[in-house]
Amino acid sequence: MENSASGSFLRNRRLESFLETKSGPNARETQKIPSKQVITRQRPNKTDAFVDDDGWIPTLISCVRIVTCFLAMMVTTFIWAIIMLMLLPWPSQRVRQGNIYGHVTGRLLMWILGNPLKIEGTEFSNERAIYICNHASPIDIFLIMWLTPTGTVGIAKKEIIWYPLFGQLYVLANHLRIDRSDPSTAIKSLKKAVQAVKKHGLSLIIFPEGTRSKNGRLLPFKKGFVHLAIESGLPIVPIILTGTHLAWRKGSLHVRPAPISVKYLPPIKTDSWTADNINDYIKMVHDIYVENLPEAQKPISTDDTKNIECAMGFVADCVNVSDI
Repeated sequence: MENSASGSFLRNRRLESFLETKSGPNARETQKIPSKQVITRQRPNKTDAFVDDDGWIPTLISCVRIVTCFLAMMVTTFIWAIIMLMLLPWPSQRVRQGNIYGHVTGRLLMWILGNPLKIEGTEFSNERAIYICNHASPIDIFLIMWLTPTGTVGIAKKEIIWYPLFGQLYVLANHLRIDRSDPSTAIKSLKKAVQAVKKHGLSLIIFPEGTRSKNGRLLPFKKGFVHLAIESGLPIVPIILTGTHLAWRKGSLHVRPAPISVKYLPPIKTDSWTADNINDYIKMVHDIYVENLPEAQKPISTDDTKNIECAMGFVADCVNVSDI
């Protein structure tokens, strides 16, 4: 009995060994595939749009593009500086030539950089309005130069005159500067800017955040664009820029092939706005941006809620001159 039982046991073991030999690799493979699939799903994806490659070849190509942009800008700036010097007695013509310079230079620089570009809402791009735009990259400047309509002036801090090439041409083109040294001076500067806009029938372009975002996420809005809207009665046309913070990051000299999109939104009427509700208007426009930006560019809810309250003056110890 014991021998019979032992023989039966050995035969079963040999049968199991035979079956494992025939089907073992498939069985092991079947067991491994799900685990590989799980790992693949969990593997982080740097971006859905492009491969963020910091190898030496992409870096070299980026350096060539940037140097080419600088040289191209030097040439166009020199040409239009001569034109504007000849037009010194005619301020409105200098504004027009400044816009033409921007259209030519901005488009040329974007062509050199080579980023895929999508533009939407162009039916709202020729309004006489206050154009506002989120700001996270030097590329934003090139896009605004190219895409704002003729007859548009920028508003920047007075120190822009010290920016090489661009600052001097900005002044020659009769664009507007404001003194933000203290709130009362800033408001006076804004009122002078509005008088110039009304007199010459101009549009305005302004970055409502007041500075460039370091990570692409939307910053709190300052009050200046609302003061301009109330004083001028012009509608506000929001311009939503996405992807520029990936294409050229703040403090970096590496331009990446990230796709960029520009979207004009319908004008927001401001002719009934009053100074009593400035904070409400800021929040309303800021919320429009939050709704239209991708998740990676939305403000971080907890910190930015506090920052927005500070920017709008809800928290007294946060108010400072830069809020104007």
